[in-house]
Amino acid sequence: MTFSEAEKAAITSLWSKISGHADDIGAEALERMIINFPHTKTYFSHVDLSHGSADLRRHGGSVMKAIGNAAQHLGDIDHALSGLSDLPAQDLMVDPGNSKLLSQSIQVTLAAHFPKEFNPTTNAAWDKFLDDVFTVYISKYR
Repeated sequence: MTFSEAEKAAITSLWSKISGHADDIGAEALERMIINFPHTKTYFSHVDLSHGSADLRRHGGSVMKAIGNAAQHLGDIDHALSGLSDLPAQDLMVDPGNSKLLSQSIQVTLAAHFPKEFNPTTNAAWDKFLDDVFTVYISKYR
């Protein structure tokens, strides 16, 4: 997928604010998904899902860092995420079928943390970007 210059700017600008907080934001997004969509807990049966747990931070951080790598390589997201095929599915713990739920949870979390920056333009750019990221992610597990 190609991104306009405005979309690229919106994605990279927000990522620059997220990058130092990837573990926290990722953990919050995963927790948000699990609370709002309880059926997703089945993929975390061996993980401590309590608020602020090290497991949520580790797994959420892994997801957000992969997204951050893609944000830094918008011209070739497929290549930027090529390492996902080398990770066991349990490392990222995201069922490909629930990727849209996680995408929505990430966007709500970003809007909560960055209300001024997460305007309609940025929201649309991140929605398009995360759709592309999770399309690539899903293709790695087919």
